[in-house]
Amino acid sequence: MNTIHPTAIIDDTVVLGDGNTIDAYAIIRGNTVIGNGNYIGPHTAIGVPPTDTKQVDLGFENPHLEIGDNNIIREFCVVEQPCYEALSKIGNHVFLMQGVHLSHDNILKDHVVITNQCVIGGIAKILDGADLGMGCTINQYSIIGHYSIVATGAPCMKNVKPFSRYIPNKPISVNTYALKKYGFMDDLEEITAYVMDGVMPTTERITTIVEEFETWVNKYGRETYL
Repeated sequence: MNTIHPTAIIDDTVVLGDGNTIDAYAIIRGNTVIGNGNYIGPHTAIGVPPTDTKQVDLGFENPHLEIGDNNIIREFCVVEQPCYEALSKIGNHVFLMQGVHLSHDNILKDHVVITNQCVIGGIAKILDGADLGMGCTINQYSIIGHYSIVATGAPCMKNVKPFSRYIPNKPISVNTYALKKYGFMDDLEEITAYVMDGVMPTTERITTIVEEFETWVNKYGRETYL
């Protein structure tokens, strides 16, 4: 059973799972599929048309947005439909704080945290466990690697390596907070060698993460902070 505030507006095309809370004045539109146990806060706008200079006539075909399970999407967030790729997606256990803007064709993997007033440009991908500091901006086509963090207020114009900390005008460093939180401290030496010196890992679970990141990087061709 879902709890839906009487002022919420939900299109007939939207598919809702179970146990969701849709708060006051939320708007959910389009071909949007939402899983179970999500909280969608007041005045959110989900599945709205993309803000893109080439799509001002809203003439795109069959956009599709998926939102997984147990996510928190706080008040005044915007989640747009895709207009260039098949899917925009939010995974599971994602936390979007107040006023986050997710542009068209974004993919957020599991356990991502995006703090207040961040803006994510079109076609950007935010991978598992990444954390974006308050008010940062992520440029189009950028890949934010697994378990990395982008500093508060940072303009992020390139890709950010998995397990790294990106702070403008400072050297890249290891995000030890995420390593502790997600159980990677046993791999600290190998991760440090990868982040700091570009030494490719050999442990299977670290290699899998790096390979996924590099697949996205190769797809879009944007440079990575080193």
